[in-house]
Amino acid sequence: MNQVARRLGKTFALVLPVVLVLSGTLAVTRVPWAASSPGSQVLTASAKQDATTPQEALRQRLLAELQEKDPGVALTDLQVAMAKQPSLARYCVSIARSLGRAAVAKYDGATQKAQSWSRPVCDTAFATGVSSVG
Repeated sequence: MNQVARRLGKTFALVLPVVLVLSGTLAVTRVPWAASSPGSQVLTASAKQDATTPQEALRQRLLAELQEKDPGVALTDLQVAMAKQPSLARYCVSIARSLGRAAVAKYDGATQKAQSWSRPVCDTAFATGVSSVG
């Protein structure tokens, strides 16, 4: 009886870890984040590439705002956005230059009028954008 118990214990000691590992592996493959087919993984990756980046979304929003209102409002909102999302600070200069070029276009090439909205947002990037058009 004692040997039977030992043999049974050894069998469980060998089989139990294997069963636990396999059941854990099967459980992980059944969670919602695991793709059921390779095609859906490719679809997910391509869908992410089509998404607009945060800095591009900000640029588009500010350019639209510049057209609807004036460059001063767009520059103020750029400054607020940089304070709220410091991770976008590396894009501030290029966004401000885009706003400068758009301001010149809005005022039909009148760089003086566009330059009057200049602010110290992102150094002098807005002014650089204005002067690069003229």
